[in-house]
Amino acid sequence: MIINKYKLRSDIHSVHLSGMGCSAGLISVGLARNLLQIAPCGALALMVSTETVSEKYYNGKKRGMQLANILFRMGAAAVLLPNSKAKARFRLKHLLRTIASDQENAYRCAFLEEDEEGNTGINLSKDIIAVSGNSLKAALTAIGPLVLPTSEKLRYVLSYITHKVFNYKYKLYVPDFRMAFEHFCIHAGGPAVIDAVQHNLGLLDAQAEPSRMTLHRFGNTSSSTLWYELAYIEATGRMKEGDRVLMIGFGSGYKCNIAVWECIQPASCTADGPWTEGTTCVLWKQAITMS
Repeated sequence: MIINKYKLRSDIHSVHLSGMGCSAGLISVGLARNLLQIAPCGALALMVSTETVSEKYYNGKKRGMQLANILFRMGAAAVLLPNSKAKARFRLKHLLRTIASDQENAYRCAFLEEDEEGNTGINLSKDIIAVSGNSLKAALTAIGPLVLPTSEKLRYVLSYITHKVFNYKYKLYVPDFRMAFEHFCIHAGGPAVIDAVQHNLGLLDAQAEPSRMTLHRFGNTSSSTLWYELAYIEATGRMKEGDRVLMIGFGSGYKCNIAVWECIQPASCTADGPWTEGTTCVLWKQAITMS
C-alpha cells in the first residue's frame, strides 16, 4: 500500500509483520537489521509501525475484552534505517528478544479469542502487570552483562555470593541501569505498566516522562509509542551526542523486547516532529544506522 501510495520503485522488497502485538516495532528493527547487513552500503529500510484498532474492535459484553476498546488508539510512526553511518543519527548497539509462551498465564494474558456469543476481541488478563514484570526481569538479566559498567557487575556478583553463602537471608542487589543509560523509552501500555517499570528500574520522574507524555497525548498506539517517546526526548533538547537510550517494548505472547541505541548525531531541527506545538502530524521520521 505504501509503495503504491507514494509511487516508490517497483524493485523495493516489502515485508509485512502482523500479530506481533505492541512489541512489533523492535521486532521489525531486528528484521531490518538482518536485511541491511547483506545489502549494499548506502541501502535504506523504511519501517512503519502502526496500530489499527478497528479490525479488532470488540462488540460484546465481556469486561475483560472491552478494555482493549478504550486502551488502544490509532497511530503510526515511520523510521528510516540506513546501513551507512554517514546518513544516520543513531547506532543500534544491542537488540534482545524474550518470549514466555511456555507459561500458560503469560501466553494468555493478552489473547485474541471469541466470547460466549461469538464476538471476537482481545482478552486482557489481570495477570498482565505481573507477567510484564517477570518478562522485564528476564530481559534485563540477559542484557545487563552487555551494557552495565564493571562496578555494577561486581556489586551484583558479590551480592549473589552473599545471597548463596548465607542461605538466601540477604536480598540480591538490583543493578542500577541508570548508570548505563541516559534515556529510557518504556512502552506506553498504560499508567500501571509505566509505574511498574519505573519502580523496578528506580527511574526518576524525569526519566519516565517521555512515556507518560506519550500516553497522555497520543494514548497507547501500540508498537509506535517508542518512537514518539524518542521524538519527545529530542524535541525537549535532552539528547546529546554519545547518549545511550534503552527501549523496552512489551507484546502479546508474552514478549519483552529491548533495543539499545547510541546517539551519534543529535537532531538539528525537530520542527516537523509530532511534539511541535499545534501540529496535527503524528508521523515521525528518524535515521538510525544498523551496525
